[in-house]
Amino acid sequence: MTDFPHQHTAHCESGVMSTLLKHHGHALNEAMIFGLAAGLTFVYMPLVKLGGMPLVSYRIMPRNIIRNTCKALGLNLTFRKFKDEAAGQAALDDALSQGKLAGLQTSVFWLPYFPPYMRFHFNAHNLLVYGKDGNDYLISDPVLESVQRCAAEDLQRARFAKGALADKGLMYTLETNRTPQEIEALLPEAIRRVIRKNAKQMLAPVFFVGVKGIRTVAQKIETLPQKQSAKYQKLFLGHIVRMQEEIGTGGAGFRYIYAYFLEQAAEICAEPRFQTASAELTAIGDDWRQFASLCVKQCKKPSENGCREIAGFLRGIADKEEALWRRLKAV
Repeated sequence: MTDFPHQHTAHCESGVMSTLLKHHGHALNEAMIFGLAAGLTFVYMPLVKLGGMPLVSYRIMPRNIIRNTCKALGLNLTFRKFKDEAAGQAALDDALSQGKLAGLQTSVFWLPYFPPYMRFHFNAHNLLVYGKDGNDYLISDPVLESVQRCAAEDLQRARFAKGALADKGLMYTLETNRTPQEIEALLPEAIRRVIRKNAKQMLAPVFFVGVKGIRTVAQKIETLPQKQSAKYQKLFLGHIVRMQEEIGTGGAGFRYIYAYFLEQAAEICAEPRFQTASAELTAIGDDWRQFASLCVKQCKKPSENGCREIAGFLRGIADKEEALWRRLKAV
């Protein structure tokens, strides 16, 4: 497959799905994919550690953007895992020989085309393989500006890396079972349904998810000076910023993506309230960026009331998000 129509997107999973669907004739951009998957959330899981710090996530679990998009649109996606690396490579080569576009779940750390400073042990990075040239696979990695080449040995290592989220060389291909006209016809109702679903996620009645999860983190930050050392305070605040701004697309970034989805939803559904919500969520995304700046400031130049001020600002974000999602749920 030559002259592959590569897309550079903000996030790997929604980018892969957008490119995969466009390959099959469905012109849906990254924001529409993210919205159809009800991909926006907030999760704080203190029992799950990353580098010794609690897991903080701003999106749904890995692979669910892919699965939820197909469910929303009624598309067939075939997932395959493998007992050994040779079988995984053979299946990939077979798919390519049939002219199929293959999605893979890989480890960022073992992909040599990433510069060293961008590599870390994250085993749920998605990419597309569109061809093979000699011993090199031809790759469309959505977080990079252009297509890449990767030696077979390196790709195998990335596919079958061990550790958290490792998934035995996961490969997926899309079967075309709907026409572009059919997808276009079902979009208005599908969009309304997934917006309600995302609203329920953000309004979930548990302490570690959605708006309640945001408030839980605010409480944690406020009590840091009383319960933790100065060193831990810096590590915790720095970890939150890293999870928000450096790992994947982060808190503000995902909100900007979802805001663009709402803008498109307003036009497709002829619903002006979605346009209003889009503008509000964009402003909330700006608040998340300001929250990150406050955390960095407290890390660099700690003040006595810094954690209390950060917690108050974060509670303000939670209030705005709760009001927004309650309105969206009612539309």
